[in-house]
Amino acid sequence: MARVVDPTKETQFSEAWIILALLLTGVGYVLAQPGLLLIAVFLLTVLPVAWLWNRLALWGVRYRRILGERRAFVGETISFTIQVDNRKPLPLSWLKVTDQIPVELELLGAAVSPSHNPLYNVLHLLFSLRWFERVQQTYRLTCHRRGFYRLGPAVLRSGDLFGLFGSRWREPEGDLLIVYPRVRRLEEWGLPPKEFLGNLRTDLQIFEDPVRTMGVRDHHPHDGFRRIHWKATARRQALQSKVYEPSTSHNVLIAVNVATFPRHWHGVDEDLLEEVISVAASIAQHAAERRQPVGLIANGSWPHADQPIKVLPGRSPAQLTSILEALAAVTPFATAPIEDLLAQESPRLPWSATLVVVTGIVTPELVSTLARLKESGRRVVLVSLAQKPPPEEELIGIPWYHLPRGQPWLEVASAEGVAAGSPALQEVG
Repeated sequence: MARVVDPTKETQFSEAWIILALLLTGVGYVLAQPGLLLIAVFLLTVLPVAWLWNRLALWGVRYRRILGERRAFVGETISFTIQVDNRKPLPLSWLKVTDQIPVELELLGAAVSPSHNPLYNVLHLLFSLRWFERVQQTYRLTCHRRGFYRLGPAVLRSGDLFGLFGSRWREPEGDLLIVYPRVRRLEEWGLPPKEFLGNLRTDLQIFEDPVRTMGVRDHHPHDGFRRIHWKATARRQALQSKVYEPSTSHNVLIAVNVATFPRHWHGVDEDLLEEVISVAASIAQHAAERRQPVGLIANGSWPHADQPIKVLPGRSPAQLTSILEALAAVTPFATAPIEDLLAQESPRLPWSATLVVVTGIVTPELVSTLARLKESGRRVVLVSLAQKPPPEEELIGIPWYHLPRGQPWLEVASAEGVAAGSPALQEVG
């Protein structure tokens, strides 16, 4: 852990102590009082010793947090150990530690108190260390809500044995803990795991990916204007068309709508947002288990930044981890309407990709955007957590799933008809 060169001084000492010592020395000498001289000598001896002790008090002291895991899921409990090392031959008569713990993380086995920051609680610790001694205390930390959490920074206070001088050191940075959203099987949400994306029989043919060009060929009359390769045409003095790489992979791009009300000034329904993010995480895990290239976009941003949430589709071993981290970081404030984000990102996707929109509200603008994407040849799937089902008559040809929050059943429907083997769930009870 990095150290600061000049720790802040906290002292009870003042010039009055020196003046008192000199005064006692003079009075004791004039009145021939050895007691006063003894007190003066004591003060003149203790003061420099206490000053030097305080200067070395926090030198060689190391404070560490040891987390059982740096990444956890909602509901998990991990070990949390505080370790303090005194790496010098001078003992510490007292060491006070004040550490900050996010309120969303419950520290078991320790008493915490509120702080001036409503997002944090304060953990107070008191140690006494001999020379070259290490002490540690272990607790349990329960993660109640997804997010990026910074533990700390901690403040260490110590001083001399007599309490005349004191030093304070503040940790430059804390430790980061990432809490992933809750992930469930699709069956637990009432979604059909086998044909969640609808009928993919048409995907058995070979698609061409217009994003990746592998060569050129002579122009055919049925080739579109955008297919013309103008540089090759200029070289050969004859129309040339681009040849795209074939693609048979069923790419999945999950689009998360963080808005929970039609207008942003209406506020945020945090519980609904957490369910939306949990559903998106479950779909991402399902696609990763089936070795499908999966990506993520969201109309939210990273914490304390204006960078958009975007993970390009892929199927590397770390792809699911990247998506879960992005979902853990999603803030509840929409940076743009979801329909604008869909219109912006859809042209960059391969034609074989499936766009899965997960939202807590279904607005007319969103329905209109999905219909336009369908008409342009895009494969779109809607997963709605709104209380009312989406307008079926406006989603013709678009598979959609309705997961009403707070209901004892999950209703699954599709304007194309429910996929084979996945009957729609009806009301239970």
